[in-house]
Amino acid sequence: MSAPAPSVPAAGTGTRVLHFRDVAKAFPDGTVALEGVDLDVHRGEFVTVVGPSGCGKSTLLRIASGLSPATSGTAEMDAARIGYVFQDATLLPWRSVLKNVQLLAELHGMSKTATNQASRDAIDLVGLSGHEKKLPRALSGGMRMRASLARSLTLDPDLFLFDEPFGALDEITRERLNDELIRLFSAKGFGALFITHSVSEAVYLSTKVLVMSGRPGHIVDTFEVPFGADRTPELRFTPEFAALSGQVSAALRAGHS
Repeated sequence: MSAPAPSVPAAGTGTRVLHFRDVAKAFPDGTVALEGVDLDVHRGEFVTVVGPSGCGKSTLLRIASGLSPATSGTAEMDAARIGYVFQDATLLPWRSVLKNVQLLAELHGMSKTATNQASRDAIDLVGLSGHEKKLPRALSGGMRMRASLARSLTLDPDLFLFDEPFGALDEITRERLNDELIRLFSAKGFGALFITHSVSEAVYLSTKVLVMSGRPGHIVDTFEVPFGADRTPELRFTPEFAALSGQVSAALRAGHS
């Protein structure tokens, strides 16, 4: 699907939608997953967290979403509406694309007319028009993730939480969905907290990249991404992109040592 070059809103220009101060999370077995985590997300900011496996990235998202409480510290979600996209598309196999996309709107009590309109608008926005009647088994992995995105878009969220949504996809599909996600971010201006293992993906998508240490996870470095409004696939091959990716990688290795 062709689309105009995406533009990214200026970082921090919107209202705050997520606030963590000195957040810690310990589990009943004594495992300390997070310690002293500070972060803020505003509308118009795309904040990505990279860190080693087991450092508590997914725990961070669960606290942000309200699915799991922090053990200590302040965790405030100031968004009126939140979208959550998981590692798996989590589509119901017996429901069509349209019916899957309608699900969250239905659960939030939107009228049938509003649900239908919001769902069709979201399907069009993610490039799935013409596939509304298909079941998930008839879709590619990338198309299933588009449907998952569309399902959350029906709520017009102030804050989007992404838990490594493209990690299982091939590189070409992943890069295409990165471009689509930037386009959606530009169009909607939501705040985003995105979890990934990929430094390249983090630098390409974000207005800010946070690097987490090994367990107990905490933020060890912050990188403002300076690439401005227009991001195209060619950005990945520029010296500036390589330099910033190298700095993030070095911080990631240092934080894991």
